[in-house]
Amino acid sequence: MDVVMPQLGETVAEGTVTRWYKKVGDTVRADEALFDVETEKVSTEIPAPASGVLAEILVQEGVAARVGTRLAVIREGAVTAAAPAAAVAGAPAPTLRVAVPVRAGREPRAPAASGAQRLSPVVRKLVAEHGLDALEIRGSGRDGRITREDVLAFLERRSPRPGPAAQPDSAVVPAPAEGDAVVPLNAIRRRTAEHMVTSWTTVPHVLQAIEADFSTVERTRRELGGRWKEREGFALTYLPFVARAVSIALAKFPRLNATFRDGQLVVHRRINLGIAVDLNLDALVVPVVKDVPAKSLARIALEIHDLALRARRGRLKPDEVTEGTYTLSNSGVFGTLITAPIINPPQVAILSTDGVRKRPVVIEGPEGDSIAIRPVGLLAQTFDHRAVDGAYSAAFLREVKSVVESCDWSAELSG
Repeated sequence: MDVVMPQLGETVAEGTVTRWYKKVGDTVRADEALFDVETEKVSTEIPAPASGVLAEILVQEGVAARVGTRLAVIREGAVTAAAPAAAVAGAPAPTLRVAVPVRAGREPRAPAASGAQRLSPVVRKLVAEHGLDALEIRGSGRDGRITREDVLAFLERRSPRPGPAAQPDSAVVPAPAEGDAVVPLNAIRRRTAEHMVTSWTTVPHVLQAIEADFSTVERTRRELGGRWKEREGFALTYLPFVARAVSIALAKFPRLNATFRDGQLVVHRRINLGIAVDLNLDALVVPVVKDVPAKSLARIALEIHDLALRARRGRLKPDEVTEGTYTLSNSGVFGTLITAPIINPPQVAILSTDGVRKRPVVIEGPEGDSIAIRPVGLLAQTFDHRAVDGAYSAAFLREVKSVVESCDWSAELSG
């Protein structure tokens, strides 16, 4: 069976193999960790698609390959003893063949590529953006591979420096002092940072927020939450309720359930919600709950919990971080008042669910107004102004608020 580079995101065209857990001749079992892949969006562990013996490795560690490229071959049904006879007899081990993707208009790279040729997606993007020749950059990574830091250092050396008189005090960056900690960014943190900078500098962001009364949600959590936790083993939070409400509203306002492709807005039939998951305050990943309108509130809650749990353990499958059409960011667990989230391109909108607090609110009734204490939370949406205007976004938020406040959540939870 061929092992191929998986699709790890809607806009991800290639990934870099960063680690093989097995070597040629090793026995592998289906679903056990086979290799790690790093892209501009995520670093993830890829399981073996079948059981057998790893017969060939076609793409070595540190080499980038396009989605669908053959990375290795598993000989199904074989065992370790069935490895090539030459290896058993002490003859030279099988030569690893390196398959490097060929880009249109370029000569194919040789298997023994230099560090300047084995570029990760992020480094290749930086080199292209600044019109650099990779052969001029000295690589400090493994086997002379060029890192992102090498490119940035090269750019800094190449840029003219202003004299002391021309450099304002505000531009001076203090060097680390004694006792300061220098914390290198991990791979996911770097990818997230670069993706967010691209989003912020290329997408016209607009923020809108609306208050929602969570009384009916809170009543359901109070009445059924105890039994839920006893049965499922975790607390019933506000997030699945908001996810369900958003999926209902997106069906009525589909232009927010869309992505930009080649200057066109693609409105998606499926509603797949990306859920931003904090990795122990160190990084962020966005697994996707797919076809949300077809699922009950209980199923949505179970899937969100399962995805978050496995995300923090590094056990997400490749197809669980793809095909998102809209994203939810949940800062409310920390009691935030309002968050202005950054859009996750090519999507056109993202919603932040912030803290729900008891507040005095005015209740309008036939006999006049009264004041009551209600659990109230802000729902803040950032949208891409190229896709929709403010009125469309505001109408969507009003619909989400209406569903949150008026839905029969007890029936939803038992459905």
